[in-house]
Amino acid sequence: MNREGRLGVGVIGAGRVGPVIAAALAGAGHALTGITSGSDDDRVEAILPEVPRVSAEEVVRRSELVVLAVPHDELPGLVSGLAELGAWQVGQILMHTDAAHGIQVLAPAAARGAIPVAIHPAIAFTGTSTDLRALKDAYAAVTAPAAVLPIAQALAVEMGCEPVVVADADRAAYGEAISTATAFSSSIVQQSAGLLRGAGVEDPSRYLSALVHTTIDRALSDAAPALGDGPLLS
Repeated sequence: MNREGRLGVGVIGAGRVGPVIAAALAGAGHALTGITSGSDDDRVEAILPEVPRVSAEEVVRRSELVVLAVPHDELPGLVSGLAELGAWQVGQILMHTDAAHGIQVLAPAAARGAIPVAIHPAIAFTGTSTDLRALKDAYAAVTAPAAVLPIAQALAVEMGCEPVVVADADRAAYGEAISTATAFSSSIVQQSAGLLRGAGVEDPSRYLSALVHTTIDRALSDAAPALGDGPLLS
């Protein structure tokens, strides 16, 4: 994807993920065509000032690249519903950000000529501009048909991530790994903070910060392959 190949990008989903992805792609030179409204439009406005709030159908109509950043369970119905309305366009790139879904969930749109792409940046999104910095140090799981895989990889790079190819058949396992890491880490930290608070520690989050970070760093080091085991990433 070269500088002459900028895309009109629209986003369906104004939670923590969609606006950040939109801002990252805008930073790479793409033009934002619109985003759907969410529960916190003020937060979205802070990261995407002056980007129009439009309906999902209008996002699809305006955009060459449509980013679907909606909850896991809502994604299949959204894709099929817009397909039934005849919204998807031939040659339009359709990208979702869910960890566990691959490109099969986009099949109703692909059947109408859209190009399916799944890109999941592996960070815990806050929905603020700090996420843009986090993306610069992150990997992104990329799944796409072989013919358009270079486009999907280029989009991940433009978001600031290093792309890692994950086969469509492996997305469920990948999603489980991401869910386990995030849910378990959050639960354990919350539980520990509560115990420390009960023990009289006034600022348990600050107290735990160095301990948690160094423990995770050590666990990640232990999980890395030994020399001779081959590359960690495909």
